[in-house]
Amino acid sequence: MDGTDGADGVRDGMDDDLDAGLLEEELRQAAAALDPLPPALLQIAVDAYVLHRLDAEVAELTFDSLVDAVPVRGTEDPPRMLTFSAGEVTVDVEVTAHGLMGQLMPPQPARIEVLGGPRPGPSLTADDMGRFTAAPPSGPFALRLRTAGDVIETEWLRT
Repeated sequence: MDGTDGADGVRDGMDDDLDAGLLEEELRQAAAALDPLPPALLQIAVDAYVLHRLDAEVAELTFDSLVDAVPVRGTEDPPRMLTFSAGEVTVDVEVTAHGLMGQLMPPQPARIEVLGGPRPGPSLTADDMGRFTAAPPSGPFALRLRTAGDVIETEWLRT
């Protein structure tokens, strides 16, 4: 068989699909050998995908002091105040150069992860009053909270 459909010389559609599939595989192998994906970039992609899990509820940013607060004169580097809401749970967060402090309302214990890029962030535990602290984020960050019955994730923010 010469890959043509007949006297008119038109290639068979199945042969074209096979040729395209082989070409695509050869290109993938060449790209993997000549320009491999950096491990850090792969981890960022995996982390971003994890945020779209179906079992996690996304907490809506309902207050950001950079946008919603009235500026106060004479205050150098005021803390950034954030409030997230997801269903019955509210998370208040204060971000300063010294660290991140937060509280869940209603007060409840929770496991909290500070997401910040390619490396897993620190895992924190909120006390019975719902309070938690962490080192200041060094770049964009999000929070993933695991309460007794829910997984809640905030949107990503820049410090």
